Order: sequence, then C-alpha cells, then structure tokens
Amino acid sequence: MKKDGYLDIFITFFKIGLFTFGGGYAMIAVMQKEVVENKKWIDEKTMLDLVAISQSTPGPFAINGATFIGYYKSKFLGSLLATIGVALPSLIVIMLISIFLIAFQDNIYIQNVLKGIAAGISVLIFKAWFMLQKQLKVNVINISLIVIAVLITLIFPNFSVIYLILITALASLIHVYLLRGKVND
Repeated sequence: MKKDGYLDIFITFFKIGLFTFGGGYAMIAVMQKEVVENKKWIDEKTMLDLVAISQSTPGPFAINGATFIGYYKSKFLGSLLATIGVALPSLIVIMLISIFLIAFQDNIYIQNVLKGIAAGISVLIFKAWFMLQKQLKVNVINISLIVIAVLITLIFPNFSVIYLILITALASLIHVYLLRGKVND
C-alpha cells in the first residue's frame, strides 16, 4: 500500500476517535458512515459482522473495530495505525482534562456542554441500533432470547452478565445446529 494510504487510515480513525463521544455504541454510527459509506473500505454486512465480533471479544469497541478494519484494509500496519489513530484523541483529551479538572469541575458552562454531548450520544446510539436492526434477521428465537435475557436480569438482578452471554450464545449455537440438521435432511 502507498504511504498516503497508511496516512489515510490513520487520519480517518483519528477523526473517528476525535469526534465520537460516548463509547462504542455511539461510535458505530460514525464508523459506519466513514468506512462503509464514505471510504467504502468494507460493506454493510462486514460492518455488522465487525460489531458482533467486537462486542464479543475483550476490549473496547473502538479499539477492536479499528484494529479489524485496519487489518482488513492493510494488514498489520493498517491495524496498528487505525488502532493508534482511534485511541490517540482520547488519550490527549484525558490528559488535558486531568490537567484542568479542578478548574472545570464546578463550571456551569462546562456542565451544560457535557449535558448537550450526552443528548447527542443518545442520538448516535439510536442511529447505530437502527442501522444494525435493519441487517438482522428477526425471528421467534431471537425475540425469545431477548425476552428471556431481560426477564432473567429483572428477576435475578445479581445474575452474572457473563453467564447470561454464555447461555444465549449456547442457545444460539444449539438453534443453528438443529436448523442445519433440518436443512440437511
């Protein structure tokens, strides 16, 4: 890949990291717009797969997503540059905040700006959900798993999320295995 291609990967993910507040779900919509619609580095199906993989592997979505797309685009160096690019803005902002934290802590203007950012994050998260749900195949099993998971968390508030994820993953695998058996018959 040309040198400017690597720079493009770094700058793209630096912008994604710089202008996304609110974590992974808020970042999905921004990343989708930039790498699927604008750059056309991946398609919507690959983006959906990326979200599923990134949410089921340890670490933040931003890092997992950037690493995956960077590798998909330009192997190791692409993944390294994308990961650094998406993480660097947060590192810079956190360093600056830590320097000025005491001065901004009681500032009403800063508090209002943060409330405005929180409202914007809600919109980004909803947009990400809306984009992803269009790609998913909704069926009785998917809806049942969601309802059961919600009921378990409401009835047993101390039930570990890890066990919930493992149970739903196992149920999904069993469903797919049984479905394949019916298709092959």
